[in-house]
Order: sequence, then C-alpha cells, then structure tokens
Amino acid sequence: MPNALAHETSPYLLQHKDNPVDWRPWGPDALAEARERDVPLLISIGYSACHWCHVMERESFEDPEVARYMNEHFVPIKVDREERPDVDAIYMDAVQAMTGHGGWPLNAFATPEQVPFYAGTYFPPEPRGGMPSWSMVLEAVAKAWDERRDDIRAGGERIVERLRGGALLRPSTQPIDARVLDAAVAGLRATYDAVNGGFGGAPKFPPASAIEFLLARGETEMAPGTLRAMAAGGIYDQVGGGFSRYAVDATWTVPHFEKMLYDNALLARAYLHGWLVSGDETMRRVVEETLDWALREMRGSEGGFHSALDADSEGVEGKYYVWTVAELRDVLGDRADDAIAWFGATERGNFEPHGANVLEARGPRPGDAHEIRTRLYEARERRVRPGLDDKRLTSWNALMVAALADAGAVLERSDYLDAAVAAADFLLGELRDERGRLRRTWKDGRARLDGYLEDHAYTVEALLTLYEATFDPRWFAAARELAGVMVRDFADAEHGGFFTTASDHEPLAVRRKDLEDTPIPSGSSSAALGLLRLAALTGEHEYERHALGVLRLVHEVAPRHPQAFAHLLQALAFYVSPVREVALVGAGRAPLERAVRGAFRPYVVLAASADGDGGVPLLEGRTPVDGHAAAYVCERFACQRPVTEPGELVALLG
Repeated sequence: MPNALAHETSPYLLQHKDNPVDWRPWGPDALAEARERDVPLLISIGYSACHWCHVMERESFEDPEVARYMNEHFVPIKVDREERPDVDAIYMDAVQAMTGHGGWPLNAFATPEQVPFYAGTYFPPEPRGGMPSWSMVLEAVAKAWDERRDDIRAGGERIVERLRGGALLRPSTQPIDARVLDAAVAGLRATYDAVNGGFGGAPKFPPASAIEFLLARGETEMAPGTLRAMAAGGIYDQVGGGFSRYAVDATWTVPHFEKMLYDNALLARAYLHGWLVSGDETMRRVVEETLDWALREMRGSEGGFHSALDADSEGVEGKYYVWTVAELRDVLGDRADDAIAWFGATERGNFEPHGANVLEARGPRPGDAHEIRTRLYEARERRVRPGLDDKRLTSWNALMVAALADAGAVLERSDYLDAAVAAADFLLGELRDERGRLRRTWKDGRARLDGYLEDHAYTVEALLTLYEATFDPRWFAAARELAGVMVRDFADAEHGGFFTTASDHEPLAVRRKDLEDTPIPSGSSSAALGLLRLAALTGEHEYERHALGVLRLVHEVAPRHPQAFAHLLQALAFYVSPVREVALVGAGRAPLERAVRGAFRPYVVLAASADGDGGVPLLEGRTPVDGHAAAYVCERFACQRPVTEPGELVALLG
C-alpha cells in the first residue's frame, strides 16, 4: 500500500511512494507526530536525478525489515531538495559540520524540535570501506536517543546558532575597495588547471559564475580555456547538446550523466559571453546546441521547463549516452572512421562497462559533423531514455528565461525570444499568488509551496534581461513590482541583506541567509545584482541601498573565496564600476541595438522605445535627433550628447 508520498507531485517523492518505509512529506503532520511520540525525525533528502539516492533506495529503503525498524523508532520524512532548498540547506550545513563533507542522499537525524544531532550521506546495506551499514546507524541513533535524549536536547541551542549561517553576519563598516576584485582573480588563478581548464582537481563542476566574473574582468586565459575544455569533453553531450552536472575526473571526460536545467541555462549564457569576447565559433555552436536541446527535450507544452534528466536508464548510469566502436560503425557506416577519430573512441573505451565510450570532441571536426550527430541522435532516441523530472521550478525557469532572452537578442534568434516570453508568461501567470509573491514549483497544472528568495531574485534578473532583449515595457514593470515584493517580504531591515525565506514562512529550526554561489547563484547575490541594475535604469537610490546591504555583509570575505562567491563578485564589480546607461529612441534603431550587443558589456544597462516614452525612467525626455534614431549614453543619468551612428555609439561605450 502506498505511503503518504502518493499525494505529492514531486517526481522524487513519488519514486518513494511504494517503499515499505512509512515516509511522510515535510510538514506539520510529521513534525507533530514526532513531538507526540517523542522520537527523532529521520530526514532523508535527495532529488530525482540522484544516482546514489536510487542506490540507497534499492539497497535499504525497499528492505521490509529495515523499513520496519525505521518506522518503529523514527518519523521518516522524505524531502526533495529542489522543492525545499530551505530544509536542505539546514541539514546540509549540519552534515558538513559533523563529517567535513556533504552530498546526496543526505540522511539527518533531528530532535522533534528539528535540531539535527547526527547526519551523513550514503550508507551501504552492509559495512563497507570503513562505512557502517545503514542498519548499524539506525540502531546506534535509536540507542543514543533512548539513553541520552536529555543530553542531545541540551546541545541544541549551540547547534541552532551554528546553523544560522549567514544570518550571523553583521555589515562591514569598511569601504568597498575595487582592488579586491583583482585579488579575487588572483585567487582563481591559484587553483586554475592550466592543462585541463577549470579549478582544482576531480571531481569538477562547471564554474559558470566564475567564468562570467572573469570574462567581465577582461581575463583571457582561464575563462576561455575552461569553456573550450568543457566543450571538448564528455561532460558536454556531443550528440544531443547540453551539459551533465559534473565530471568525475579532472579532464572533463566522464560525467555524472544527470542533466540539470540550471547548469544548462547558466552555461549557455557563459558560452554566449565567451563567444562575444573571443569570437570562437565553437562557443557560439555550444550556445545554440544547448538551448536547442532545452527547447527540444526540456520544454513543457505550457512554456515552462522541466527540472532534470536522470543519470540512469534501465538502472545503469550513463547507458543512454555511451557508445562502443561497433555501435558507431553500425549506425554511421562509411562515416564511422571520421567520427571515431573526432570522438576519440577506442575499442577499450573510457567508461565501464568495458568497451563503452563517453564521446569527446578531441579530434578534427569532420565536414559532415552535422550529419554524424543527427544519425547518432536518431539512433540514441531508440534507446530507453533516462527518467525526466518534469516539475517546473520557478528559479531554474527564470535562469532559462534569461539565457534564452540574452541569446535571442544577441544571435537574433526569434525562436529563443519567443520561448523566453512564453516561459516568463508562465511564471507570472501560473506561479504568482494573490500577494504578488511567487510559488516555488508547478506540476500537472498545480503550483505549490511558497517561493524563496532565489525564486524572486532570479526572476527579477530574468525579467530585466527579457526587457533589454525585447524592450516590451511590461517586463520592466513586472521586474519592478517583483523587486518590491522581494524587499517587502525577504529584506532584513536591521542588519541588511535578505533572508532565504519570507517573513511569514513556516517555522524552521533557523531562518537563514544563504550567501554562497554554489552550485548556483545565491538568492542574495542575485538580489544584489538585479537591484543594482534596476537602480541604473530608474535612478532610484532605494534599490541600490538594499543591494549594498548584501555587499556589506560579504565584501570582505568574498574575494578570499572567489569560487564560492562568484555571482556576488559580479554584483560587487557592477557596484564599483562606471555603469553606462544607454537609452535608444526612435524608429529604425536596430543598427544601434546591434552596436550595443556586438560585444560583452556587463556594465551597461539598456532601454529603448520608439518615442522615448517606454515606461522606463531612463527614457524620459529622450527624443530622436532630426528624425533619426538616437542613442543617449549616460552615467548616473548624466548624459552625453546623443549620437545616431553605430560607430559613434561603440566609441562612447569603449
């Protein structure tokens, strides 16, 4: 008989509905039962594309005897980390503090008051490699609770204080010094892998935010080098486009095959900007192949985007994506030799099982590369596909809106712009409540859960990008409205910055400020950058004041840890840089638009209308010149004389 997860919409939770474990979703009923029985919460956190989550389910959660013990001694709760980043952040912080590492599945034991006292990640069914078995862990925790629950509770206050994380920070009174940005670049250089690209050793995660920061600083080695290395590696799907979540090695060869919407949205923009800086056509091709993959495989009929593709198919990680040489020859026939050289495929292979190859682009690209990719893609489509997590997450969709809008405008791809508009309409139409606030997740026609800071901040940034791509004033108006909601419900009026959860969010062990940009930008850094851009478009100091509240919390620590705060560093750079405010007015302004978009200009905001009345303060009072479209280049609303020629505009922008 299904457990209580059968009533959920999360694909991850639904994967566990038939477990003999009496799983509950996170919520007041489960918490109340723990208090009534005075037993610990067993909080198991994962996500649908998590390989080791599937493994632990098969090994332990489907075992009736293990399930019986879990049900008897604990209140078992299953959490989808993508739906509930607030819960995940608390217990991930706990497991990292207790063990020195983290990951998923995350299994935490907490008092009925939600305070964690023991946590770990994957546990095997039998003792292995120095790890205790899951049953041993369950028995030890249950025994400790029975014998020492008062002692466990007594340490709760100290643990709770530790879990407040960024909420413990107080604003710095030191001036914000632009020179710290050079120190951040130097910090990235110290860990840069000059041979393989990326930072540090295995495993390697795509550092999209760090790449964007480096490109904005004019760095020409680390950012382009990493972009080229990833594009050539197995982490990039050479057949279908799109990136896997990370590589298990230092060479980007063998990925962990799950594909996440957020990675691909962030990387598409990083490659777009890399192309603008370098002119490398490989980067432009990656942009289009990645976004084409998203439109083809990740888009729902309503215009929103699915969350992820699993790493596994037929219970085997990567089976859908890898090829033997024999399979390549069978599909490609007389084109096989060129393809084998291009992809570096060998009889021995580079991936278990023996003989399978993760395809890379290490050899010369054949002239008929498009035909080769098409044949392989069509053949691969006849395989059993990986599982799809088809919930739509607001923040991840906002990242894709921004990527499609940016690429659509720069590459003049109307299909990308249309998709960005449809996804934005979906977010504002289906995922906004009566308070003007966003919901977190949508599936099967139903929006659920209150949105978090990142949902609102990413959407503000996305709407501004969509406005700058289309100049439709409704997107600018929506961005301002949502920014007001974000400040109203998430800002910390006392110490500055923003909380992760809204002021009326359900009570948790702590109310946090999550500040680190890993693996995606924090809501705080996104809020700061979005508000700074709004300030530049409107001249309203209040937007800048709230953004500065974030910067003052971390501007001293961020440059010392540039990988962890790379999006925040982008906001910091925007704040200290001379930002150009560009207003375009008049009909026939397309050549002026192309002049602005023809280079990567991270410190430019852009507004346009036919007559200077587009609902954006930057446009007020701007008029065409002698009937010709004109560009006004301003700093803090002080403008130079208008120009009408694209070359003049480029010269003013530098």
